[in-house]
Amino acid sequence: MNKKQNLSDISVPQTNNANYKIGIIVSMWNETITHKLETAAIETLVNAGVPKKNLKVYHVPGSFELPTAASMVLLQNVEIDAVICLGCIIQGETRHFEFISQAVANGLVNLGVECNTPVIFGVLTCDTVEQAMERSGGKHGNKGTEAAASCLQMLQLQTDLLKN
Repeated sequence: MNKKQNLSDISVPQTNNANYKIGIIVSMWNETITHKLETAAIETLVNAGVPKKNLKVYHVPGSFELPTAASMVLLQNVEIDAVICLGCIIQGETRHFEFISQAVANGLVNLGVECNTPVIFGVLTCDTVEQAMERSGGKHGNKGTEAAASCLQMLQLQTDLLKN
């Protein structure tokens, strides 16, 4: 099996994205990495036609806070069409990594289903800082780019379903 090197080489919908309003929630833990994810997500969305003024960026202390912040944004701001959650959890010496990663993933998927709104998981879960760097602009692309593309694909799906 030939492994794909740059995971961010994906299709970004170029349909009418000008009316979408997207929240981007970024963990400040491992900020060197999450800032790169944030920058790539914003760049991808703007290049796909989402006006920068339609992007609302929120920062939270760590990845564990992403589901709560996403819930707050969605439930208190009816103008947000989707939320992209960006973070980086790196394995340490304890099982803390497992608990945080699982809680964040479950919280975000449950929120998306509950709100019937695209909630995008753009959280790196890596064994090492080097792996995180490779996935935040290194040889494996940028998870921020992937998260933004997934967001636009899900918004397009939602639009298509509403038409039928």
